[in-house]
Amino acid sequence: MAFSSLPAVDMVLVKKAERKLFLIKNNQIFKEYSISLGKRPVGHKQSQGDYRTPEGLYTIDFRNRNSKYHLSLHIDYPNDQDKRRANQQGVNPGGDIFIHGLPNGKNLPLLYQGVDWTRGCIAVNNSQIREIASYVADGTPIRIHP
Repeated sequence: MAFSSLPAVDMVLVKKAERKLFLIKNNQIFKEYSISLGKRPVGHKQSQGDYRTPEGLYTIDFRNRNSKYHLSLHIDYPNDQDKRRANQQGVNPGGDIFIHGLPNGKNLPLLYQGVDWTRGCIAVNNSQIREIASYVADGTPIRIHP
């Protein structure tokens, strides 16, 4: 369910190498945002604490309006495949992966711009996360490419 009168998008697409997040509507790019990733952005998230952003197909399954990072949209990582892989490796796959804004009390967009600073989340500035949240309904798929 969308939380505004704005048109809901069909998919969120993230291209990690480009540091870009795209909102897709009717198979076309509707909006584009520069993003920050986990401190170790190359490669798929393997375990809790590895500072990597997952890669693959997931779903935005809920939003946290009381986030420590202004507002956040939860990504349903780990999926079953991630859990199996982590179990085989004997590690905790981690979780709590979100698209979010800046840390509360630190709304200094220029300080964070162009820097990978999260623990594996996808970050934008506060006005951008509000805009993204207005277009992205719970249940929207998100594809994260390397």
